Amino acid sequence: MKKEVDEIVSWLQLQVEKTGVKGLAVGVSGGIDSAVVAALIKKACPDNSIGVIMPIHSSDTSVRDAKAVVDKLGIDYVTIDLAKVRDNMYNSIQSELQANQMYNTNNEKLAKANLSARLRMSTLYTIATNHNYLVVGTDNAAEWYTGYFTKYGDGGVDILPIVEFTKGEVKELAVYLGIPNAVVNKQPSADLWEGQSDEEEMGIRYALIDAYLKGEDIPQADRKKIETMHKRTAHKRESLPFFSRKK
Repeated sequence: MKKEVDEIVSWLQLQVEKTGVKGLAVGVSGGIDSAVVAALIKKACPDNSIGVIMPIHSSDTSVRDAKAVVDKLGIDYVTIDLAKVRDNMYNSIQSELQANQMYNTNNEKLAKANLSARLRMSTLYTIATNHNYLVVGTDNAAEWYTGYFTKYGDGGVDILPIVEFTKGEVKELAVYLGIPNAVVNKQPSADLWEGQSDEEEMGIRYALIDAYLKGEDIPQADRKKIETMHKRTAHKRESLPFFSRKK
């Protein structure tokens, strides 16, 4: 673990040097992935790192855990409650769509969740620009491979330090880095709506995705589900398609 952490920290410092920025910023949700990344950027830039807590009707547990993480790490942080901003924005868009008879209630929950993720991304970039920092992503290998992230939301970042680490490996990093036990052992959730769970939403356990990524045997039905998710979300990982005038 020490070797892994040292290599990631060195890589983060190299990104800061290459881009000419002063430091690093990350959104801290109260989950294990953002906690690990917060610990890593604090090590990489002890005096120029910031964690941003951005509740949007988030559970008390998530906010409490996020605060416990930044307090434990001693990282500079700011809390910005985006609930009213998200609600006002969504209601304004909804009203305009309804006025033009274009509103579809079937996807309301997902639309709100994606808007929340993209609002957090915009907030992070506003803060990062103010400080001349890079925005650091928190996606792990399982999330990246299956596309379990919001395009231009939590997927809208400058660098990805743990994208090659499985969820299980992230947990090992968290233990090594001294992340609070309540965060290490909690059920993974993006906390985008009440009672939301990553594994329930995906319909598969992280342990099975990790096993698949490591080339281990898993039930055929789960293998098919993972491969379908990967194929369906390819557009999230690829560069934007564009029309070329070249013949």
